[in-house]
Amino acid sequence: MSNAVRVTNRAGRSPYVIICDHASNHLPASFGTLGLDAAEMQRHIAWDPGALPVAERMAEGLDATLVQSCVSRLAIDCNRPLAAHDLIPEISETTAIPGNAALTSAQREARVALSWRPFHDAIDEVVSERLAEGRETRLVSVHSFTPVYKGVSRPWPIGIIHDEDARLAVPLIAALQRLDGINVGINEPYSPADRVYFTLEHHGRSRGLPCAMIEIRNDEIPAQTGQRKWADLLTGIFAELEPEAGEAAPFRTSDGRAAQSKA
Repeated sequence: MSNAVRVTNRAGRSPYVIICDHASNHLPASFGTLGLDAAEMQRHIAWDPGALPVAERMAEGLDATLVQSCVSRLAIDCNRPLAAHDLIPEISETTAIPGNAALTSAQREARVALSWRPFHDAIDEVVSERLAEGRETRLVSVHSFTPVYKGVSRPWPIGIIHDEDARLAVPLIAALQRLDGINVGINEPYSPADRVYFTLEHHGRSRGLPCAMIEIRNDEIPAQTGQRKWADLLTGIFAELEPEAGEAAPFRTSDGRAAQSKA
């Protein structure tokens, strides 16, 4: 398997497959730093700080499979479709990325082959194997977000992102809302309209599988104490959670196009 993706606990007994699209700020040596200084590589523009430790602890607690990207989103964003304008961002938030400017078609395809394709191939293999074995499968992606974005404060410590198929999101949101003192963002600070739902669309929604995206504000999970708190809270919820009954909602991509099911 490619060094750009890691699959942990492939035979996990849980119905959940946990995905961490932005787990790493690693850049292969051939990229240098893409023209950025070391401090920039620690920022959210390069990865989702804290997301991987939460995802790892959840996977361990649930006996779930974990699929993680091992290359920085600055090289290529695995949670974007190949046609997205920010697949390889020349500007991230307000920061210019010199090493991503004016890439040739061959250079872009090399980035796809480096990281994007191995990551999605790995998820596809895991999900396809499970379905072929008749195993119940639900997809959950774990991300983190900044407390302030372009000068605007974000009050939610956690957000749950979903599209019109809310079979997993509705009971998850309800469980979080029953806890004292947690302001749950519902399709905040992002929604599928912001084109952040691609991985779940591609592997879950296209197959009619229940799925949801978790966003944790990264000042909640900078160190082990916060990471364990949120991982254990979410593990407890998912251990008892059952998706709402009913058929999967019709699947449309984030831009509103009807999509062909893989099922």
